[in-house]
Amino acid sequence: MGSYIPNTPAQRQEMLAAIGVSSLRELYANVPEQMLLSTQDLKLPQGLSELEVRQKMTALAQKNRVYPTLLRGAGAYRHFIPSVVKSVASREEFVTAYTPYQAEISQGILQSIFEFQTMICNLTGMDVANASVYDGATAAAEAIAMCRDRRRSKAYVSACAHPQVIETMQTYCFGSDTELVIVPEKDGRTDLEALKGMLGADAACFYLQQPNYYGNLEDASAIGEAVHAAGAKYIMGVNPMACAVMETPAACGADVTVGEAQPLGLELAFGGPYLGFMAATQGMFRKLPGRIVGQTHDNKGEVGYVLTLTAREQHIRREKASSNICSNQALCAFIAGAYLSAMGAQGLTQAAVLSMSKAHYLAEELEKIGLHRVHQGEFFHEFVTTCPQQEQVLAALDREGILGGLPVEGGLLWCATEVVTRSEMDRAVSIIKEVLGA
Repeated sequence: MGSYIPNTPAQRQEMLAAIGVSSLRELYANVPEQMLLSTQDLKLPQGLSELEVRQKMTALAQKNRVYPTLLRGAGAYRHFIPSVVKSVASREEFVTAYTPYQAEISQGILQSIFEFQTMICNLTGMDVANASVYDGATAAAEAIAMCRDRRRSKAYVSACAHPQVIETMQTYCFGSDTELVIVPEKDGRTDLEALKGMLGADAACFYLQQPNYYGNLEDASAIGEAVHAAGAKYIMGVNPMACAVMETPAACGADVTVGEAQPLGLELAFGGPYLGFMAATQGMFRKLPGRIVGQTHDNKGEVGYVLTLTAREQHIRREKASSNICSNQALCAFIAGAYLSAMGAQGLTQAAVLSMSKAHYLAEELEKIGLHRVHQGEFFHEFVTTCPQQEQVLAALDREGILGGLPVEGGLLWCATEVVTRSEMDRAVSIIKEVLGA
C-alpha cells in the first residue's frame, strides 16, 4: 500500500528523534495493546492499476438505476434546471474556490454568497439569511440552538415533519441536553389544540414543516400565534419552491425560517451534496450560525463584501458561540443563486404552479381508479393515497422505468413536479389500473 504522507522516511525519523522517540509505534506506548490496530488486521486487498480501477468503477456505475419518470419526492425533487446554471457553476474559479477568509482576494465568492442570502430573504420575507449550512435537516437542528436559553430549554417539533429532520434534531438535542418533544398529528396535520396544551413556560421553540411531510398545507399563521402566545420562538421549515406561490414564512410570524435548497438548481445526485438555508428576523440575526456575508464600502467608496456578525466558534470565544458548524456550502449556494437568477420570479412561480397543478391532476386520476387521498384539504405537489397491492403496484411501475410513490403510514406518498408530463402520469395510472384490475 502506497504512502500519502509527503515526508520522506528520513524526515519522519528526524521528527521522531526531535520529540524523543525512535518509532511511530513508540508514540502509542501508553495505549493498551488491545486497542491498537495493526496493518494485518485491516485485511486490505492488493492495489489495482488505474485501468483496473476505472473498469471496476464503471461496472459499479452501471448498477445505478436512473428512472425516466419520478413520481416520488419526500424531501428531494427533480425540477427543470436551465443549462446556463451548470455552464456558469462549472467554471473552475467557482468549483475550486475555498472558504473566503481573505476578503481582498475573495470578492467574487463573497458577492455570490451575499446574493444568495439576498434571494433567500426575498423568497422567505425574512430580514437576514446566513451563508448556508450542510442541508435542510442540519438547518432545522441548528435553529433550535438559536432559540434555546437558560430559562427555556425545551424544543417542540410537529410529528408531520420529515422523519430525517426529526432524527437530526434528536441527535443535536441529545448532545446539548435539550429535551425534544414531538407534537402529535391529526388527519395529516399538526394537532393545534394538542400543541397549545403542551407548550409550557420552558418552551423554547416549535418547528413546523410547510408543506408538511405528507404534502399537506398547515394553518401556519394560527400555529405561529399559538407558539408566540406561549412565549416561544416559531421555526418554519419550508420548501423554497412552494414559497414562490404561498404566503411567506415572515407573513406567518416565523422567527426563524429554514429549509433544503436542493429544489433550487441542484440535481438529485444520490442524496447530496445538498444545501441548507437559514433566515431570521432582525431580532434573531445575531444568533444565526455559520457565515454571514455583509456588504460595505472601502475607503474609496467602492462596494465590498466581508464576512460579518458570525456567532460560531472560529470567530468568537468558543464558550460564547451558538454553533461550531463550519461549512458555507459555497458552490451549492452559488448554483442555487445562479438558478434563481436564471429563472427569475416569473419562472420560479411558473415552475411552482405547474408542479402544483400536475400533482392535483395526478391525484384526481388516481382517485378514479380507487387510490383515494388519505388526508383531505389543500396540498402543494405531494399527497398520500391508499394503495392495495402496494408491492405489486410499485414493482410494475419500476419495470416500466417509473419510480412510484414512497410507502408511508396509510399508503403511498406521491409527488409531481413541472418536469413530469401528462402522458407519463397517464401511463403510470394505466399501469396501476391494470395491476389492480380496476
